[in-house]
Amino acid sequence: MPEPTQDAQVGADAEDEPRWLSPSEKEAWTGAVSLMLLLPNRLESAVQRAAGLTLFEYLTLSHMSEAPDRRLVMSELAYLTNGSLSRLSNVMKRFEARGWAYRHPDPDDGRRTIAVLTDEGWAKVVEAAPAHVRSVREHVLDPLTVTDQRALARIAEKLRTRPEDFTAS
Repeated sequence: MPEPTQDAQVGADAEDEPRWLSPSEKEAWTGAVSLMLLLPNRLESAVQRAAGLTLFEYLTLSHMSEAPDRRLVMSELAYLTNGSLSRLSNVMKRFEARGWAYRHPDPDDGRRTIAVLTDEGWAKVVEAAPAHVRSVREHVLDPLTVTDQRALARIAEKLRTRPEDFTAS
């Protein structure tokens, strides 16, 4: 693989040779991949031990718990949890069987389904949250300075990986 030069990168387009990564770009990419691949398992193990939940399940319960009236449109919840509607529906079936949540058609728009967190679901979030926040602090926040944390938030925003706030209706 050839070493990239600044001149070669500036004029590159879709038909030219690939823009190979510079050493600093490779370092940044390797760091990003490590975050994406390693961090979720570290965060999941904490909620798994504390409450028997996967990270996806915890995030689903958590987002519902933070929504107005503990209600979210299923498509918005899928976006917030980075899951497909099919995956979310399967998780919601398990939640419904455990009494943690239920779904109903949106009275204002029959094409949408509303997910609602029950008191039992709220209790499950409360059970898991301390382990989750300890893990987030240990693996993400505490190793970073405040400046690093702000930089991480800015990077996530630039890469459009931070979900927009939804207004549940």
